[in-house]
Amino acid sequence: MGQIRTFRDLAVWRKSMALVTGVYRRTQSFPQVEMYGLVSQMRRATVSIPSNIAEGFGRHSTSEYVRYLQISISSLFELETQLEIAQTLGYLGQEDYVGLEDECREIERMLSALIASLRKHKDEK
Repeated sequence: MGQIRTFRDLAVWRKSMALVTGVYRRTQSFPQVEMYGLVSQMRRATVSIPSNIAEGFGRHSTSEYVRYLQISISSLFELETQLEIAQTLGYLGQEDYVGLEDECREIERMLSALIASLRKHKDEK
């Protein structure tokens, strides 16, 4: 495994960027009436995930970095709720819903593992 020099080297950041693209593509077909409602909320939540990973990476303390990663997880949970709402309303098909949910769960596991690793490393110092 290579050295992590920038947030772009983090697999979880790359995976969350792919999630952003997926959410944007799948929300394009939502009803126009939802453009400033559910679509806007979903897009903001999904953009927040890699944005907070990147912002936290630039912080100078492990505890601050962990806080930003926790914010990413919170945004991920917000998105999962919105995905379920979209699916329930019939805006998102079952296949798209399951695919996006699977991506969310994988990102959650990756973020949780990164947080645990950072905390362990901090405790070892």
